[in-house]
Amino acid sequence: MAGPRDPAERCSCRNTDCVERPLRRLFEGLASGVAACPWPFVLLPLLLSGGLGAGFLYLPQRQANDIEGQFTPTWGPAKAERDFVRRHFPPNDSERFSAQRLPTEGAYAALIAVATNGASVLAPAAWAEVLRLNATVHDAEYERLCARTAGRCASPNALLSRLGDEGRPVPGSLRFPFNDGDFLGTALGGVETDGGWVRRARALKLVYYLREDGPEAQDSRQWLESFLRNISSKVADLRLGSIQVTYFTSLSRQQEFEGNTRSVIPLFSVTYFLTITFAVVSCLR
Repeated sequence: MAGPRDPAERCSCRNTDCVERPLRRLFEGLASGVAACPWPFVLLPLLLSGGLGAGFLYLPQRQANDIEGQFTPTWGPAKAERDFVRRHFPPNDSERFSAQRLPTEGAYAALIAVATNGASVLAPAAWAEVLRLNATVHDAEYERLCARTAGRCASPNALLSRLGDEGRPVPGSLRFPFNDGDFLGTALGGVETDGGWVRRARALKLVYYLREDGPEAQDSRQWLESFLRNISSKVADLRLGSIQVTYFTSLSRQQEFEGNTRSVIPLFSVTYFLTITFAVVSCLR
């Protein structure tokens, strides 16, 4: 049974170290124990840290970098409604692809060709370079993985499907935004019209959809990753002079998100190091 507390240890206006004295005796006893038998205090923390640190081996399997999973509610109404649409209106990327039926944005690579020097992308020189750009992207691997409709790859642009690989749009022969049942509002940009007829257009968009509803889904993702790695060099090899090309894919946003994470982590490490160093130096004063 503990004896009565020393009056010198009672807290009062004149005695403010009533907490410090018991803690000092406690740590003095701990220091004596460590000095008398140091090895358990050395080995046990190392073994415990090593055992707990082994969990980092499973970190790649457990990490969650998906933008939708990180920034949207897990059981949000929008996800439930999307699942409802997917069940009742399932897309068929292999036979009857339609971008309007996609419950998500799909798997795609998009290119935007902008005419240089304020010219029109429908001019002969610019249109010839658009066809060369399309032929570069439309390789054999894309032909195997592309979303199909009517037995062929879905056209990346309504004008290409109508004019083919050799035809060229003649100024004054296209109506905007609808031309013989084709909607050109998403195919052309910076359009100038005269009585509903297209006189010139500054930009043209090419969207290459890939299958994601079957065993080719993983191959489609790999094709998009290869596209992001190689498109800059391929465009440079074409030596385009009449158009400028920008690109985007369904993976670009996710890769930018992961890239920002990798670039921020070293800054966190530096911040922690400086904070700990400041705390240690402050305690040494």
